[in-house]
Amino acid sequence: MIVRISTEGQYDLPERFHAELNELDNRVVAAVEADDEAAYRASFGALLDFVRANGTPLEGDDLRESDLIIPPPDLTLAEAEREFTGDGLLPD
Repeated sequence: MIVRISTEGQYDLPERFHAELNELDNRVVAAVEADDEAAYRASFGALLDFVRANGTPLEGDDLRESDLIIPPPDLTLAEAEREFTGDGLLPD
């Protein structure tokens, strides 16, 4: 699956990581819904780190369509309230 982190780049993340990525996404949603800044920062950071650690960065000229677009790393909690709702970025 191709995952884009906005303002950063794209990563090729093997499908075997889909369930773990979804769990991390759900944690971000829970933190946003609880309006918990510390939990949001920790869970969103963990989501970004997971993609970076397990995905292979793609070259800038690789034009494959993204399967998932993650907001930029500097996304505030207030902004996240528009992105991380319901099922989050990855539907369950």
